[in-house]
Amino acid sequence: MTHSIVVDMSDGSDLHLQELRRGTVVLACVTLLRRPGYGYGLLEQLADRGFATDANTLYPLLRRLEKQGFLRSEWDTAESRPRKFYRTSDEGMRLAEDMTREWRALSRAIGSLDQEGT
Repeated sequence: MTHSIVVDMSDGSDLHLQELRRGTVVLACVTLLRRPGYGYGLLEQLADRGFATDANTLYPLLRRLEKQGFLRSEWDTAESRPRKFYRTSDEGMRLAEDMTREWRALSRAIGSLDQEGT
């Protein structure tokens, strides 16, 4: 069972939350695409894991990550409609490892903030 965070965005915190989520979606994409996948399938995988993202956000992100060398893509022409599938490059694997390590360090640091208040 996955959990999604639901927050009342009426207090102006939406920009801060959006900024926080942006990096987590990058990490989720380069991690999930270690196994090749299509954009639509990736949207579903992200949603299933609590990273609700719309296509207007995901597809430009995939193109940007490919341009930066973190993803590779190929066209699958076996079906009636060609589809592009993506996979994480070696450089993308290193990015995922670095981002995961940093995320864990930040998570510990944030956890220590809670402990100081008690």
